[in-house]
Amino acid sequence: MSTPHNPLDGLGDLADRKISRKGLLKAAALAGAAPVLIGSGVALARDAVAADVPAPLTPQCSDGHVTGEQIEGPYFKPGSPLRTNLVTPGTQGTPLTVSGYVFGRNCVPISGALLDFWQADTNGNYDNSGYTFRGHQFSAANGAYSLTTIIPGLYPGRTRHIHVKVQAPNQPILTTQLYFPNEPRNATDTIYDPALLMTVRQVGNGSEASFDFVLNVNGTGSPSPSPSSSNPGSPSPSPSNTGGGSTTWTVGASYKAGDVVTYNGVSYVCIQGHIAYAGWEPPNVPALWQRR
Repeated sequence: MSTPHNPLDGLGDLADRKISRKGLLKAAALAGAAPVLIGSGVALARDAVAADVPAPLTPQCSDGHVTGEQIEGPYFKPGSPLRTNLVTPGTQGTPLTVSGYVFGRNCVPISGALLDFWQADTNGNYDNSGYTFRGHQFSAANGAYSLTTIIPGLYPGRTRHIHVKVQAPNQPILTTQLYFPNEPRNATDTIYDPALLMTVRQVGNGSEASFDFVLNVNGTGSPSPSPSSSNPGSPSPSPSNTGGGSTTWTVGASYKAGDVVTYNGVSYVCIQGHIAYAGWEPPNVPALWQRR
């Protein structure tokens, strides 16, 4: 059984820990600087998250580790809203901001990656009828993303966690979960993975967390097409209508922006390159398809 480990508890045991690509690629200061690439390695800056505690030395990012997969669980719903802020007026809970970057295995940031988050509320309940604490966004040109939410509550059998699906344009989907350090239930949760721990610090009455995803694809820096490059989580651009004939939407097919498909007799235009996934049919995913 895994023993929970706080990434901020000292630096002397660094060599004794299995270091994931997540830990090696936290590459931007909380002030919002872009990732700093040095040779074949990525400079750690984001992890200086505790007062006067320096980040550990930066290993090379050529170790081959990518962000691990986890089960989807029973509460995923397709069709989440396009938004970076899951908090609404009257929302109860401890404020939390999760930010980071999406990288390829070659340590190059991925622009336009689709990130779909869902989690429990402060009481440990999921909204299965609506879309409370559910939302998707796209990474910015430098691979950055940012999510405003609350710390999820606990429910029987699980430690505290946030679900996410991440997909680079035209690539398979990574389904995984993010965890919190120093949670007692980390030691008893049967699927908890310490490699998926976020770096968390308290700020005012809330918390800031960071996690960098490393997908098992090569990052390109600026795929085409991509969402607006100025801000993480920005909406996709309007699609270009090719004017060509449409085809029937099919699971497993690869679509690019501008492709036209029909689904249940209705035509849709692709606005984000992707590989079709069961559950993300055009009417369910307005981030990927626009009705004609």
